[in-house]
Amino acid sequence: MPLSKTEKDTITKDYQVHASDTGSPEVQVALLTTRINQLIDHLKTHKHDEASRRGLLKLVGQRRRHLAYLSRKDQPRYKLLIERLGLRK
Repeated sequence: MPLSKTEKDTITKDYQVHASDTGSPEVQVALLTTRINQLIDHLKTHKHDEASRRGLLKLVGQRRRHLAYLSRKDQPRYKLLIERLGLRK
């Protein structure tokens, strides 16, 4: 189930770099992380849902590529984002 419009708007507002920002790596990673967490909860209940598991793996790979890009381009922003999202313990 995709994120609702209100969920997307609140996440975008929390992580945007400037007022009209919707596509920065921070926003994209935050949206992907929210969707990944939803899919993880879904798969705890529905253990044999292989289609959703494949979708989850695709999202994790996409998030990993965004984080690698941000890490290459701007290390302080990367570290701040990782800390805010609670990734990389």
